[in-house]
Amino acid sequence: MPTPHRSYDSYVALGDSFTEGMCDDLLPDGHYRGWADRVASALAAEHPDRDFRYANLAVRGKLIGQIHDEQLAPGAAAGAQLVTLAGGFNDVLRPGCDIDRVERLLGDCARELRATGATVVLFTSTDPTRRLAGGARLLPVILRMKAFVQELGTEDGIAVVDLFSAPCFDDRRLWAEDRLHLSPEGHRRVAEGVLEALGRPAAFDWRAPLPAAAPPGRAERLRADARWLRTHLGPWIGRRLTGRSSGDGRPPKRPELLPYR
Repeated sequence: MPTPHRSYDSYVALGDSFTEGMCDDLLPDGHYRGWADRVASALAAEHPDRDFRYANLAVRGKLIGQIHDEQLAPGAAAGAQLVTLAGGFNDVLRPGCDIDRVERLLGDCARELRATGATVVLFTSTDPTRRLAGGARLLPVILRMKAFVQELGTEDGIAVVDLFSAPCFDDRRLWAEDRLHLSPEGHRRVAEGVLEALGRPAAFDWRAPLPAAAPPGRAERLRADARWLRTHLGPWIGRRLTGRSSGDGRPPKRPELLPYR
């Protein structure tokens, strides 16, 4: 359910590549824009005096334990009126995921952030089964996480953006070439979903399917699959085997709660 409409003068985003904004449009400083920046822009527009502050502590590749250990304390200490929290999907992608631990840490983060007085926004994962090869393997854990997040959403001051129930995310046009991160259109729709959860009137139906398009031919699909295996899946497997992450050594793009322009 959407939270009642209220004005927010500060916003902190916590999470992994989803919240960092991977594969959205590039900003002049070389960072990706992302749905969280889009939300910040919309909320800042409600403050003509420019008295709106925004921080984004999310870093690509982070597991929920790293989000808990590295982002929770500074996120809570910032004292923002609004916090978004997305995490756990990187854990779910890995074999042998300890789902009990993931839920415990995610719940601890959400409740500690809520204890600061902030409105907290959480997310369910999209449904991978109709988009990703092997997605059915992940479904039982994703459904369990979905139920857990929605239960957290029944607590006062916690809202949930239900991406799982939005079939538009089955469309590959909402995803980047790597098939794991959102395209600019995907980020635009998630941002609208967050604003709707915060009680803002809808600018458009973010759940609506895209206009129909001719499906790619077999040769085009094979070329795209080969390119994906070579450019994205292979390096991802390599990082898993060597214990590396795409976010190793990378700082957050907006580590401090500063005025948003």
